[in-house]
Amino acid sequence: MSAGRARLRRTAALLLLAAAFQAGPAHAQPQAQPHTQIQAQTQVKAVSHPKDVITWGSSADHLGDSVADRGYRLVVHTSVAGTDLRIRLSNAFGDRPLTFDDVYAGVQKTGAALVPGSNRRLTFDGAKSVTIPAGAVAYSDPLPGRLPAATNLVVSIHSPDAAGPATGHGMAMQTSYVTQGDHTGEEGATAWTDTTGSWYYLDAVSVRPSAGIGAVVTLGDSITDGWASTSDLNRRWPDYLARRLQNANTAVKGVANEGISGNKVLADGAGQSALNRLQRDVLSHPGVRTVFLFEGVNDIKAHSGVTAQDLIAGYREIIDRAHAAGKCVVGATVGPFKGWPEWDAAGEAVRQEVNQFIRSSGELDAVTDFDHILRSPYDHERMLPFFDGGDHIHPNDKGMAAMADAVDLKSLDCAK
Repeated sequence: MSAGRARLRRTAALLLLAAAFQAGPAHAQPQAQPHTQIQAQTQVKAVSHPKDVITWGSSADHLGDSVADRGYRLVVHTSVAGTDLRIRLSNAFGDRPLTFDDVYAGVQKTGAALVPGSNRRLTFDGAKSVTIPAGAVAYSDPLPGRLPAATNLVVSIHSPDAAGPATGHGMAMQTSYVTQGDHTGEEGATAWTDTTGSWYYLDAVSVRPSAGIGAVVTLGDSITDGWASTSDLNRRWPDYLARRLQNANTAVKGVANEGISGNKVLADGAGQSALNRLQRDVLSHPGVRTVFLFEGVNDIKAHSGVTAQDLIAGYREIIDRAHAAGKCVVGATVGPFKGWPEWDAAGEAVRQEVNQFIRSSGELDAVTDFDHILRSPYDHERMLPFFDGGDHIHPNDKGMAAMADAVDLKSLDCAK
């Protein structure tokens, strides 16, 4: 294909995305009222429509101090297609109410520039602005129209008076954009001159897909978060998994990546522990059918005295809570990390015992053996060099793809 024809095809595809995203009569959207106050007690219930399914997610954490009159243009990559887009804004780690006075959603053209005509205002209970109490989240009203799968969605937000601790996701592996002042309604990139590698305040996007479609949430650490994968190309292993699911005959199409770099199952530190964030980051999202649990290497290598039985007890609590919420749990074995500075024989013994539980206990609904996929055939304690991102613990793009390929897609489509 010539460069000219390829460029024309790409332009046509972008315009098609814009048209699809704008579909639906304008009068179907409620007229924006000046302001609404979202009460913390009603946050989760407000979004729990039985037909909604999460299409993108990221774990909330502390992100330093908030800055007043700052705008963020956040680029996220969707998984499942659907109508009636909704976003979730989080003030989970704030110590005071947080106001957003303008919030828009559009489709990325290139960089901070949007596909012309795609940028549309989001409302909250009919109002154009929203104040979120400390520790709470807020869901937008449904935005009429269809959002295709695998879209680079751009959510632009502005807070006039943000202060105190900011909430967001530190290691996005995706370039987003920052400006001072309110430029959320602009589709051009002129004002968005600064960049950020983090997502601020936005922690979930949901849509209403075809009937019977559900989602899987990947609960993990830096490997799931995408460390050592190529930025801006969506090459984390959950991204590869999402692409497989889109082309598969399965009812699970949505994928939410809830990994946090450095995260542990048992102890807070790099983000709240998996146990402490399970409800907010996993179980509260709409349409979740399966929890994919791949976490534990940070507990093992920290030399904090955590035993295999300690870690197994943590897994069992996650399994029990997920089952009580009607979700299935797929567990993945902990990968090899010999060569990482914190590796030692004692930690390796814990890893082997933990992996034996994952493989053979029967307490999980299904198992994916990432250890088997990633390890060298010549040294089972070490990652295969072909998959090694360079530090002997984080897989590169090829390793990420191999992990996604190892997942039995049918195991994600279970029902409790």
